[in-house]
Amino acid sequence: MRSRWLAAVVSIALCAQAAAQELPVPLRLADVIRIAMQQRSEVTAAGARAEAAAQRPAIVGALEDPMISPAIDHYPYTMMQDAQVRGRFDWSIGIEQRFPLSDIRGQRRRAAQAEARRTEADTDRVRLDVALQAQLAFFMLHERRAMARLIEEQLGLAHQLVAAASARYAGGKGVQAEVLRAEVEVARTQAAKQTLTAEISAAEAMLNVSLGRSASAPVPVIEHQVRTEEPPIAESVRAAALAARPELRAGTSEVERSSAEIEVMRAMYRPMATLRVGPSYTMTEGSGAMIMIGISIPIWRERLHAGVAEAQAMQSMARADLEAMRRMIEGESAAAREGVNAARARAEALRREVVPRARMAVEASLAAYSAGRSTLVSVIEASRTLWDTRIELLMSDTALSSAWARLERATANEGTAVR
Repeated sequence: MRSRWLAAVVSIALCAQAAAQELPVPLRLADVIRIAMQQRSEVTAAGARAEAAAQRPAIVGALEDPMISPAIDHYPYTMMQDAQVRGRFDWSIGIEQRFPLSDIRGQRRRAAQAEARRTEADTDRVRLDVALQAQLAFFMLHERRAMARLIEEQLGLAHQLVAAASARYAGGKGVQAEVLRAEVEVARTQAAKQTLTAEISAAEAMLNVSLGRSASAPVPVIEHQVRTEEPPIAESVRAAALAARPELRAGTSEVERSSAEIEVMRAMYRPMATLRVGPSYTMTEGSGAMIMIGISIPIWRERLHAGVAEAQAMQSMARADLEAMRRMIEGESAAAREGVNAARARAEALRREVVPRARMAVEASLAAYSAGRSTLVSVIEASRTLWDTRIELLMSDTALSSAWARLERATANEGTAVR
């Protein structure tokens, strides 16, 4: 009976895992981003780190735990007659609590709150990086699968060359060498097809890993439309990057934390107070109460001066890092925008001018060869030119999609570029 229950539990767990591994059909870019956010362990770890950091202000801002101190205040070696009546020794039970005479608790809480904000900003950075990785893997697989369809078309064209060369050879207008040359082109295309099969498997594994799935899990049909619109104006991109990048929020929080640390070190110049109260008993006076007030004396000024100087140096470093990050983000966003413009111009030129002309050249050369007005070499050269230009267009479309993804990352958008 127990084995049946165990088998049922394992079956349910496997079914749940399989359901979690399933992808929507067709798989779109928005699905890839969403699934990566939900399933990547890096996002989960960053979120847990932020949750842990959010608890630090309550920890560092609290008072120290009180101390209960039972004590024998006086135990005489020689007992007097009256002392034996009243008791054998003096004792007390003290409850001791330390209180800072400065705002050190509030400053420590402020520093921890700034650190929590920095950790939260780092979580957003991880999310953006995960989204970018998933998008790039998606584009690569889309390119490889589109290239496989292109190879099938090229293979069909190569078979047409074989048929045309065979027809000319059978009619006595061609030579056997042309037939063999056309068959070489078929074999070459088939070899490229076999190579591409392995590349598609590698791209599927990379996409699965970027989605937090098993590398060997199946990937369904992909549907993707390349964005061809113009990017936003430069000032809009710059403003969006400076307003939304989590790296800048993390840097600002680091400056705030270092400022609070300076105040923490300065608060150490002020003393700590200690209060101790509790019941007591003496052999001479009997039961009573005791109270003790103590104040620390921070006399080791060299150590305190060094602590303040260290905190001030850390603040200067944090400010310099923030300024450097701001400059880098401005440059990165501008470069990402120009990257979209460059990729867009190249893809448009290939799509509108180069590929149509290469296709017409193939049709014309194949017709001329069939009519006996051209050579097989010219047809093969035209077909290879068409193949190269179509491959270049596929790679340009991938580059354009990747450029949009990097622009989204530069402006802190997980899935939609700034408008």
